Formats: sequence, structure tokens, C-alpha cells
Amino acid sequence: MKRPATLSRTTGGPADGDLRRASPARGLLDAREVDEIERTWPDGMTSRQIVDVFETRGIRFSEATLRKYVQLGLLPRSVRVGRKGKHRGSCGLYPSHVIRRVNEVKGMMAEDRTIEEIQRSFARFKDEIESVETHLRELMTGFEREAKAPSVAAEGRRELDREITEAKRAAGELVRRIATLERRISEYAEPASGRTAGGGSDLY
Repeated sequence: MKRPATLSRTTGGPADGDLRRASPARGLLDAREVDEIERTWPDGMTSRQIVDVFETRGIRFSEATLRKYVQLGLLPRSVRVGRKGKHRGSCGLYPSHVIRRVNEVKGMMAEDRTIEEIQRSFARFKDEIESVETHLRELMTGFEREAKAPSVAAEGRRELDREITEAKRAAGELVRRIATLERRISEYAEPASGRTAGGGSDLY
């Protein structure tokens, strides 16, 4: 029995009806869907939200597989972020571009690429990209903190909130484009090799 969609506007993601579109025959998200998801979650996504994006489109993916991708270095680790409101604790968020990365990994698996080949395609500049992403996230958090200062008038706070939201979207797009560029460079630079190592199907 397929798990029903659990996302809503209160969690920062689209309502159930927005998710229930037929997946492409090849078992991947199309570019339009990925772009829409990244715009919808500029602040990041929980592991459950990531899994739901794929499950509600009939694409096999699980939290265990997500953790495996992280362990293999295919995805960045989550960052603990405080929930809005008093006494709500924190949750782990992944940047929304992990949807694009998972989609790319699945595409490579469909091409019968080995685990080692898939890892190599994302290995170059990995630390630098994660550093850029971390610093951008910290910068945006600082902006949000300053915008909420008592000295900022309500009208100014609304304007700052709007600009910060736009800056977050731009930052997310920058990280996505950098990560895509890294992958393209890796593909062009990667020498041809055999398929004798661990198969991509092991990443399911």
C-alpha cells in the first residue's frame, strides 16, 4: 500500500494534490518538476519530504537509501535547523537540490554505471561546494536574525523578509548550478572504464 502524501503548506512544501502527477515512464523526475521542487523548498527539506517527493510519483526511494547515499558521499549531510515557534526543537534539513542529485544518481544507475563511477562523478570539488553551501546558509540565518531585531520597524521587517526569501532562492539556484557544473566537468574528465565493480543497482 503506497504511503499517502503528508506534506502541506505548514511544513513548507506543496499540498498533497500538487505532488500527485504521473512520473515519467523512465522512472525519473523531469526537469520541470525538479526546478519546481527546488523553488518550493528554498530553506531545505526533511528526509521524509524527500522520500515523499519520489514515493508519491511512484518512484522507489526510501529513507534507508537516502542514508546510504549520504554515507557514500553522493549527498551532503543534513543540517540541524530550529523549528519556528517556541519549544519546537530542531529538525535535520537537506538542501532541496538533493532531489536533483538523487534523480541524477538514478539516471546513472539506469545506464548501468558502477558505484565507483557514480561516486567519482560527484567527488570533484565536493568539499568546496559543501563549504559554499554551508556559508550561504549561515549568512542567510544571520540576515534573518538581524531582520528580527527589535530595532527594525514592522514595515522594514516585511520588506527584509521578502528580500531574504528571494536571496535564499538565488543562493539555492547558485549551489544547484555549481553542483551541476561539477558533475558535467567530472563526466567530461572521467576516463572510460569497465563495469566490473559494484553495480549501481546496489544503490537501491
